[in-house]
Amino acid sequence: MTHDNALTRTKKIPEASPVKTRPRRTAAEKPAQQSAIAATDAALPPDADRLPPLNDEDGDRQRAGGVQSIGRAFAILEEVARNRDGIGLAELSKRVGLHNSTTFHLVKTMVSLGYIRQIKDSKRYRIGGPLFSLAAASLDEIEMVSLATPILEDLSRETGESSHFSVRIGDSIVVIARTTGPGAFQLTDRVGVVRPAHCTALGKVLLAALTPDQLERYLQRAELKPSTAKSITEPARLRREVEDVRHTGIAFDDGEFADEVRCVAVPVQDFTGRIMGAIGISGPVWRLSIQTLQNRARIVQRAARDLSIAFGLPADDPRHRKIEPSR
Repeated sequence: MTHDNALTRTKKIPEASPVKTRPRRTAAEKPAQQSAIAATDAALPPDADRLPPLNDEDGDRQRAGGVQSIGRAFAILEEVARNRDGIGLAELSKRVGLHNSTTFHLVKTMVSLGYIRQIKDSKRYRIGGPLFSLAAASLDEIEMVSLATPILEDLSRETGESSHFSVRIGDSIVVIARTTGPGAFQLTDRVGVVRPAHCTALGKVLLAALTPDQLERYLQRAELKPSTAKSITEPARLRREVEDVRHTGIAFDDGEFADEVRCVAVPVQDFTGRIMGAIGISGPVWRLSIQTLQNRARIVQRAARDLSIAFGLPADDPRHRKIEPSR
């Protein structure tokens, strides 16, 4: 062994600096970091909300961050809401343009929050209860009146008759908005008036929206008092009348509540397709013959469509002009 080799073998190697390892995050620390991420997203530049088309590429996630996730979540909510009988994961992913894994994780979060629910048997997704609560809270009576009144005014101008928008309260109906037409004789019903459901066109529409079990319970407890000689007072006859309304989507009142008044009414739906009210016109029998009333029904249906769209039902939804029992 040479002297040089000995020096080489005995030379000390400098100690390396200790490696700084990142401590593992605890479960309690994760929400704090997520809040920080959310705060960062909120500080994105003004043009950050110009989202690219929905897709599942990593580059898009990096550019849009949390903002894009919000956009995807709302796209999923809207698509689920369009499918009243629910929608499966694969079909949902296809319609919103996302990979199954991305859709699954977003839906899983919304399910945990309650805004989407999964049907156990079919594994299909439907809108959850909290979303209905939000919609109901935002669409109170004042809001409904403000949306309905301009449409009722147009309906009165076009038909020349009084127009009404009603909702069901218990076993009766309440007129919450009305307008008068230019005709010489107009009804003087005030807003807030309560009317029986069984002998009014508005009421028959709302009865037709009940499930068969709900209708049977109504027929068992309701007192079908006559208002005129034409009022329907037999449960069997009213059941047949309601079934006809459910089939045609149109209800008539031929002097059943007031001798000299005829009415026609059709359903108004919310953003889920659920019937939440009825819109109609009424006028004197000498001006509204049965044929005239049937012709006016088409105009009332157009007004109902406009009001349903105002309440959030998409314009291309096939449930327009249909009556389906509420669930």
